[in-house]
Amino acid sequence: MKSMSKSRAIWKPKVKNQRVYTLEVFITSGPISEKFARKNPVVSRIIQISGSQTLQDLHHAIFDAFEREDEHMYEFQFGGKGPMDSDAKSYVLPMAVDDPFSDGEEKSDLTRTTIGSLGFKIGDAFGYWFDFGDDWWHQINVVAIEEKPSGKYPRIVKRVGASPPQYPDWDGEE
Repeated sequence: MKSMSKSRAIWKPKVKNQRVYTLEVFITSGPISEKFARKNPVVSRIIQISGSQTLQDLHHAIFDAFEREDEHMYEFQFGGKGPMDSDAKSYVLPMAVDDPFSDGEEKSDLTRTTIGSLGFKIGDAFGYWFDFGDDWWHQINVVAIEEKPSGKYPRIVKRVGASPPQYPDWDGEE
């Protein structure tokens, strides 16, 4: 007969932070030239990230996936009806959590928010806003949630379209 303590040591609950989330990240708007848009009608990346990683880790994966060069402010938005929706919950950098000019918007620290803590379901979507001057807007769709296979995360698993230049050369436009 097995002892209870042995069977408890073997059993592991399904913890959200032990899962891998597959996210499809689309650029929905930004300073993209017409020429680039014609050549690349869809620009997206599929990124896998562990539930134990943070929104900040997701930002770095997106930054790398789109081959960006210069860091800027950024935030993630959940539950709104679109970009800049005042009803959306924002996850921001620590310096912006207690922003006195935020009009009472609910904001949380993205460096402390894990992907697994957000309660995602397949089909959920949320926003990512990068560079508050050039306004790169992204939609992120949750396309799969799996038990965590081994490997290093986050990782880029698919690229569709070229990466737009972070600062387009408008003078070279036809």
